[in-house]
Amino acid sequence: MIRRLLTSMLLALSALASGGFAPALAAPAAPAASAPSGVWYEIFVRSWVDTNGDGIGDLNGVTAKLDYLKSLGVSGIWLMPINPSPTYHGYDITDYYAINPQYGSMADFERLLREAHKRSIKVIIDLVINHTSNQHPWFKAARDPADPHHDWYSWAGPHTDLHAEDAAGAQAWHALGKAHYLGDFSREMPDLDYDTPAVRREMVKLGQYWLKKGVDGFRLDAAQHIYYDFKADIHNPLTLQKNLAWWSEFRRGLDQVNPAAYVVGEVTRDSADELAPYFKPLSAVFDFPLAVQLIDSARSERAGDLGALLAHTDAAYRQVAGKSGVDAPFLSNHDQERVMSQLGGNPQHMRMAAAMLLTLPGQPFVYYGEELGMRGRKPDPDLREPMRWNRVPDAPGETTWKSFTAHDGPQVSVEAQQADADSLLHYYSMLIHWRSELPALRDGAIRPWTSDNPHIAAWQLDDAHGRMLVVHNLSGQPQSLALDGQPFHRVQLRSGPGATVQHERLQLPAYTTAILQ
Repeated sequence: MIRRLLTSMLLALSALASGGFAPALAAPAAPAASAPSGVWYEIFVRSWVDTNGDGIGDLNGVTAKLDYLKSLGVSGIWLMPINPSPTYHGYDITDYYAINPQYGSMADFERLLREAHKRSIKVIIDLVINHTSNQHPWFKAARDPADPHHDWYSWAGPHTDLHAEDAAGAQAWHALGKAHYLGDFSREMPDLDYDTPAVRREMVKLGQYWLKKGVDGFRLDAAQHIYYDFKADIHNPLTLQKNLAWWSEFRRGLDQVNPAAYVVGEVTRDSADELAPYFKPLSAVFDFPLAVQLIDSARSERAGDLGALLAHTDAAYRQVAGKSGVDAPFLSNHDQERVMSQLGGNPQHMRMAAAMLLTLPGQPFVYYGEELGMRGRKPDPDLREPMRWNRVPDAPGETTWKSFTAHDGPQVSVEAQQADADSLLHYYSMLIHWRSELPALRDGAIRPWTSDNPHIAAWQLDDAHGRMLVVHNLSGQPQSLALDGQPFHRVQLRSGPGATVQHERLQLPAYTTAILQ
């Protein structure tokens, strides 16, 4: 079955060809899916596909590769900031209602939305509203204390501690003539003041504007920093209360346009208990603690505290959301070193990290190039390097805005991995399509499976259709798991040959995942 699935996907991906950026009008044949996978794919447009030869990725390039994403099996894409900005990354915006001209036009974006929706691919965009660029017309106007926009930003008073540390421990207040303004991330990013009603009204209006354009939701940048500005406020309950009140107001505004909009927040906290309150106003928040544990388990080849973490996380989120399958797990993103680099370039550890991620309930996020094993270490620009489409980096469609620092070889490319049925790309696609086939992988209630074998990570998933057992052998040696009279007698899916159930014991080859029913 798996060989047949891989062959089908190989033909589908090969149909996209490595011929640069020409969009395929007819969607290639892909394995039949009974439901969306629920997997999101994060794209840095600048590094994706260049369709006009200027070296910079653009929105037309995203449209050109929608069939690649469809064949991979993802249900939606998250576009990092696409608004005008003076920086390469776009997280300091100068016009919230426009498209970065380096990426194209509003017409290009509207075409992308239409083509994505034709393929049942949702599109969410980065909403960066904790702060603006210091080049934004609002901030330029705010320099005049008599201008109404002055109240849109936070200014120091006579008793302000100008040496206060921001949430990250850096300088929070920045001088502008004799005045000082709050910039929690840098002096180029002045914070908006959400105690000003006009700011709140504007940002609700902004969210509604993009939903009316057709976007399916938002990734909320720095969601906890609307009011969490200072290091001293890290555990301040009033700060949390004010954050939740704002995002609840924002959610109510979105519901007027699209109650089904998916809104996921960036809340960088270390425990599920700290993340759980945000599930009241938001659809989800990124699971940073789980990302750390998944990579540690893959690296060490031991489950460690994974089972306890999954149980606690599910309980904490279920208490707020009232259901399972609401988590937003991931392995890495544009702010973190790439997974393959964190795992020291070990391809088997990379596969096991992916297998654990993509067999957990919720809506997982994959960072572009992760499915190829792209590497990348700090500083930040090196985490966001051009997507590798072709074996040679100067082929048509490749972005050239930045040189490669990771020195990945030609095998770390879509072209090479499409042609290799045993590639990491096909492995990711196989796992993602599993999620389309088995609903419990998306929204099942999770119950960790206790095992005395430290190399086994396992969990049971229950839904209306029944129950299944997911088992991962994280090690390079064959392992077994006693089923102890439990009703799991058949291996339904496996990541490789050799996984069998005999005499109420599962036998798993090295670095293999199996799903039992």
